[in-house]
Amino acid sequence: MAYPDDLLVDGERVVLHTHPHGKMLISPVLVLLLVVALCVFLAALVRDQPWAPIAWIVLAAVGVGLVAWRTLVQVLRWRTTHFVVTTRRVLVREGVLSRTGIDIPMSRINSVQFRHTVLERFLGCGTLVIESASDEPLEFTDVPRVEKVHALLYQEVAEDV
Repeated sequence: MAYPDDLLVDGERVVLHTHPHGKMLISPVLVLLLVVALCVFLAALVRDQPWAPIAWIVLAAVGVGLVAWRTLVQVLRWRTTHFVVTTRRVLVREGVLSRTGIDIPMSRINSVQFRHTVLERFLGCGTLVIESASDEPLEFTDVPRVEKVHALLYQEVAEDV
């Protein structure tokens, strides 16, 4: 999905558009599998009871509620989080119902760093740290291919100077 062109200024083009790393979805998928397995197990336990149809309805309602809360919301949060590098700035947008965003002009970036743990190296993600004219460095976690993003961002900053 391309970043909306109407949010870009004249002469600006998108260099990179990504969402957080897919590791953010591991927990929601595990919750989904656990809730489905537990609901099926409990439904099988009560199938011979005279009140089984009521229990099944309750199990279904609780299961759907848990899946919506712990899985669908997380997937929506992942899908609506954007990390965008353009020729003029770095944009981060996140949020489902209420949105937040930050724009960092390339000319204001002082340094770019990355770090990742052994697990993050294995998964291919990490944390990108951008120092700008603001008071504190900004950290963006779960950036996919963080070393490549770091190099790309450094190149864009160098070209902007």
